[in-house]
Amino acid sequence: MIVAIGTKNPAKVHAVQDSLIREGHTFISVKAKSGVSGQPFSDNETLEGARNRAKHALAMTGADLAFGLEGGVQETESGLLLCNWGVLSHKEGAEWIASGAKFPLPEQVANRLRQGDELGTVMADVTGDIHTRKKEGAIGIYTGGWVSRKELFTHIVRLLYGQYVTSLVQARH
Repeated sequence: MIVAIGTKNPAKVHAVQDSLIREGHTFISVKAKSGVSGQPFSDNETLEGARNRAKHALAMTGADLAFGLEGGVQETESGLLLCNWGVLSHKEGAEWIASGAKFPLPEQVANRLRQGDELGTVMADVTGDIHTRKKEGAIGIYTGGWVSRKELFTHIVRLLYGQYVTSLVQARH
């Protein structure tokens, strides 16, 4: 089975590949457009970005399945929370969605995002590393390395693929 991944970001690509390595799939990662702002600012916009990445990855590759993974932020009474969404799309039109853990960003980071900066840019300034988004991400920085960006997306990939596999089992009965 051919599985497309709608990004070239190593944290997201490895989350898919490492989660599904035992399944024997062929993986193709492509730079798929999210169709949303560079810094998604709600659960809905972040989910839409994931959905668009999955659909574009399917169209670009002709794969059987495609993952779209998107990170964003969500304004809440508790502050600006980091959020992550994923969509798994099947070539015949079925779709599964899942979201990951959320946690509040420090106020100085949140304020820059509210002023229009993207999280990747802010984290590059905070860490001095322009590649934070491709490695541990903000979640890795603000959890002291206890949770990485790849681990966060791995959780979402497993939720998505588990729903897909369950749908296959249910279709047989």
